[in-house]
Amino acid sequence: MDRFVALVTGASRGIGRAVAQDLGRTHHVLVGGRTAASVAAVVAALPSAEPFVADLAVDPVPPLPRRLDVLVHSAGLDSSGRVADTDRAEWDRVLGVNVVAVADLTRAALPALRAAQGLVVTINSGAGLVAAPGGAVYAASKFALRAFADALREEERTAGVRVSSVHPGRTDSDMQRAKVQGEGGVYDTRYYLDPADVAAVVRAVVDLPPGGTVETVSVRPTRILGR
Repeated sequence: MDRFVALVTGASRGIGRAVAQDLGRTHHVLVGGRTAASVAAVVAALPSAEPFVADLAVDPVPPLPRRLDVLVHSAGLDSSGRVADTDRAEWDRVLGVNVVAVADLTRAALPALRAAQGLVVTINSGAGLVAAPGGAVYAASKFALRAFADALREEERTAGVRVSSVHPGRTDSDMQRAKVQGEGGVYDTRYYLDPADVAAVVRAVVDLPPGGTVETVSVRPTRILGR
């Protein structure tokens, strides 16, 4: 293998797909997704790639490669609703994907990441910095993901593993379109990041020489809704 190796979860669409496509220029990419069909087109379009198929919220972590230079956690679930209207099952569902599955995969990947003195990137959210009414479950999961990244970074410093938390604002995606439709709003892409914008930030984090770490970075659309 003459390429660095990157595993990107949630790589079948949206930000994860854009990250996989960008890293595919220089890395062998393990394209993460819940089904073989969902990742097949992404794998086929990359110069060096293979599928990494699992529903990490319910399945055991599949075997990982002996070499792993970059792990990008992009898989995630959105959730909207007031605290008074949100049941235990929804809390379990969102935290299971957005936090617990991330911890499980990272734990399994740490031996390879330590050997490579590699990098973990968590794709977080603006909701991981500020919570809004109606977004308690999602924000709680993203605050927890930020805490996970902060703790992991300190724990793995001496092993040479770097950990970066990337916080995009509203990004054009199926998830955002469904959310706006559910709210009865008008979807205007001028007020959203392109997934490639977020992938460019991840690329900058990955390309930083190993003597430094981008610990936390936020990227927002230039145009802001309501302004």
